[in-house]
Amino acid sequence: MPNPFQNRLPNIGGNRHIRAPQREAFQALTDYASNPEETEREVGIVLPVGCGKSGCITLTPFAFRSNRTLVVAPGLSIADQLAADFNPSNASMFYQKCQVLTGAPYPEPVEIRGTTTNRSDLEEANVVITNIQQLQGDANHWLQTLPADFFDLILFDEGHHSVADSWEALKARFPAARIVNFSATPLRADGQIMAGRVLYSYPIFRAIQEGYVKRLKAVQLNPRTLRYVRRADAQEIEVSLDEVRRLGEEEADFRRSIVTSAATLNTIVDASIRELDRLRTETGENRLKIIASALNFEHCRQVVEAYSARGRRAGYVHSREDGAANRRVMEQLDNHQLDVIVQVRKLGEGFDHPFLSVAAVFSIFSNLSPFVQFVGRIMRVIQQNAPGHVLNQGVVVFHAGANVARQWTDFQAYSEADQDYFDQLLPLEGFDPTDQTGEREVSPVPHFGDEIEVRAQSEVQLEEIHLLEEDEAAAIRLLQERGIISGDFDPTRQALQPVPTTRVAQRQAMRGGLDMRVRTEAARILHERGLNPAGRELDRQHLGRDNLIVLKAAIDRQVNTAVGRTSGQRHEFSRVELDQIDAGFTEIVDAAVRGVFNGN
Repeated sequence: MPNPFQNRLPNIGGNRHIRAPQREAFQALTDYASNPEETEREVGIVLPVGCGKSGCITLTPFAFRSNRTLVVAPGLSIADQLAADFNPSNASMFYQKCQVLTGAPYPEPVEIRGTTTNRSDLEEANVVITNIQQLQGDANHWLQTLPADFFDLILFDEGHHSVADSWEALKARFPAARIVNFSATPLRADGQIMAGRVLYSYPIFRAIQEGYVKRLKAVQLNPRTLRYVRRADAQEIEVSLDEVRRLGEEEADFRRSIVTSAATLNTIVDASIRELDRLRTETGENRLKIIASALNFEHCRQVVEAYSARGRRAGYVHSREDGAANRRVMEQLDNHQLDVIVQVRKLGEGFDHPFLSVAAVFSIFSNLSPFVQFVGRIMRVIQQNAPGHVLNQGVVVFHAGANVARQWTDFQAYSEADQDYFDQLLPLEGFDPTDQTGEREVSPVPHFGDEIEVRAQSEVQLEEIHLLEEDEAAAIRLLQERGIISGDFDPTRQALQPVPTTRVAQRQAMRGGLDMRVRTEAARILHERGLNPAGRELDRQHLGRDNLIVLKAAIDRQVNTAVGRTSGQRHEFSRVELDQIDAGFTEIVDAAVRGVFNGN
């Protein structure tokens, strides 16, 4: 049976529908595959978010004249996207949409998905698409039954994962297959580098210039001074901006307090809202949104509550939430019913919502890879192929004391151009090359900043750091020369004006956050005790309630008791009562746990 990968010539070189990085990567792969002196089995392709990585994957088997290709994604959603790009029944499949092939025959695709695919389906296919979970385990049906030469080419999407054990086992099972890793970043969150020599890398600065990704700038929050207390001796210390930066680089407790203490968290919230409002005003596009990175469930509540108190519609997603709850929030996001989406390492690879334009950093990043992945969520353009379009702007907001990115060495190893790009975005110094832990999800604790408590900070300046030369700089110089604005006017350094809030909005946000906090605590306690939230062990009255509902109801009752309220009166809670609940929340939860578990 003829194989299109071997007997059809794809239209790539002069095809205006094929992007520059796709064309250049394909040429690099063709040169590699056709050169008998290239003995390396494994190579890598690095393309930024929004530059056509999926399309490049569909082209790659032609470069190798592959007999049968295996395409592996890290998760189901990316596997679905890739399968659609290969599927000739899909009107938007890549070969048709970009006029790579004129009519049939197309390469024959098949998905490995549960038991819906059998061996004969794979034997008739030119390309097999799956997610790594389908090929895991020593007893895996496919790994046991397929011959070692079944695939001559393996393509890993998000290839920085491919150094993990499950991916290495797959490579070993088909030892003759050549391997290409595709990724937007060659580093995993734990600092391990993507396997194989990087054959081609498309710098982000070119992607901006050619209109494939948004033009980014950073807004760093620089307090003139900051006051904090070390709990060990209760001594209050006031430090300068330089000392804030030093402490952020050197002390984990200080960084954690920066992103969780109300005095500093609120400035990140205010600055991100300021940027969102500016972008919406400049563009007339009210669907633009903020994406915020939080540390954990409890921190999600804190951040959501801060945005809600300022009149912004905020929701959150988390891997520990049930699928239905996360889907509801994602539907709100897609329907433009949210201004802010807060996440804990959830909206990662494959997530695509181009109206995310402001990235508010409340996380602790210990190396660059997870930071680049998070920033990638705001890099997808709204207006395609339009460099400099007003809609294609993105802003990253972070506090000077959070030490957002500390680790550059591995990043420099593959792309000096991109290192220069992020060095402009985050001009930080004093990195610790020994810390390879990536972005950390801090375990929930009753109170943040146990060692250091940030009390206050003086006037906060916004330092804007543009990545590419802006036309506005020339305009400002002209206005200064004509005396229209003062000679010392500097638009990149402005005092942050807090977003006004009303007491009623604060109370409503606190009330909304209380339900999230109760649900979070109930889930955490069940996890600690090894109980399934959907189980029925705690339903001793046989009312058909699962464990999560039983425990949450018990905490809710103790919350009401703490302020002398009865069921159904939560909407009546005052600020004083909510503050009282907040202060005594640990004791409230302990009482509920004793009641449910009979003191165990």
